[in-house]
Parts: sequence; structure tokens; C-alpha cells
Amino acid sequence: MSIALLFAFAQPGFSASYKIDPMHSEVGFTVQHLMFFKVSGYFTDFEDTIEADSQARTLSAAAAVIKTTSVDTRIGKRGNHLRSADFFDAAKFPEMIFVSKKVEGSGNDIKVYGDLTIRGTTKPIVLSGAFLGENKDAWGNVRAGFAAKGMINRKDFGLTWNAILESGGVTVGDDVEITLQVEAIKS
Repeated sequence: MSIALLFAFAQPGFSASYKIDPMHSEVGFTVQHLMFFKVSGYFTDFEDTIEADSQARTLSAAAAVIKTTSVDTRIGKRGNHLRSADFFDAAKFPEMIFVSKKVEGSGNDIKVYGDLTIRGTTKPIVLSGAFLGENKDAWGNVRAGFAAKGMINRKDFGLTWNAILESGGVTVGDDVEITLQVEAIKS
């Protein structure tokens, strides 16, 4: 899906549109494993657009498309399992999509309310974040930094696979922390 199609709703009046620089950005997650250890991973293929006012350090909108086939946890077997029908079912659902609906706050206290779609299921989520600033790089491009995090319950999106442990616990926790570190180039 095109990010431009997702972003057609952007609110007028803000100073600039920023496109993510995937070489200097990270879309990550952390989930509990075996009831006590946290496993982290990230996605390597994504695109994002952010509408923001650098002077006020505010956002008006954000949209992202993340390729589920790009999930990486540094363990090939685990990555393959996450791409399988037990989790993301990447063959059937190749993209996760986020579209903001409302943004509040500025600077280091921004809340982005939006819809996240995983496996064809769309649910509202809230990301807490910051507009980290804007600088010109050595090649004359204006870049801005954004950070955000949020929490979802994976079962809300149909990611229900689990295995019961002998001790009575489960292999995979339900709560997934999402973390975003974004460097974007002003259009």
C-alpha cells in the first residue's frame, strides 16, 4: 500500500512533510519470553511520513507501512516462526499499517492516537513520543528526529499462538512494547 494513499487525510497548516530515512531509523518491539526474559526484534523494511511543525515541535499526522516479512530477532528460526501463520502470517498479510487519527502535545510530550492494522485486524493504539529536533546534515538536507513508544496486546490482532510451560506459565507474553526511533528528511 502506498504511504501517499494513507496520508491523504493530513491536516493543512503545518510547515513540512518528512519522509523516514530507513538507514537511520528503527521500528522495534519487545515481548516477554518464558515468563521472565524479554526478547527484542525489529523490522527492516518500512516507510513512514510525518507532518510536523519544527518551530512548535508538534506533529499533525503520521502514517507508516511495515513489511511483516522483514521481522528480525537475530535468530533465523525465531524470525521464520514469526513470519509463519502462527504469528504475522506474512504470506497472507505482508504489511502492518499505522495511520494517526489525532495528535496532542508538543516537544517531549506528544501523544499520537491512531489505528494499527495487523493480520487484517485494526485496533486503536496510543504512542507516546517526542519531536527531538531538526538539523541540517552535511549535504544540505534538513532532518528531524522523532521517538515514540506504545504497548499493544498481541492477541487483539489475532497473534494468539502460545505454548504452556510445565510450570504453568506460557512461552510468549501477551503485551508487546513498540519502540520507534525515526530520523526523517524534510520533503
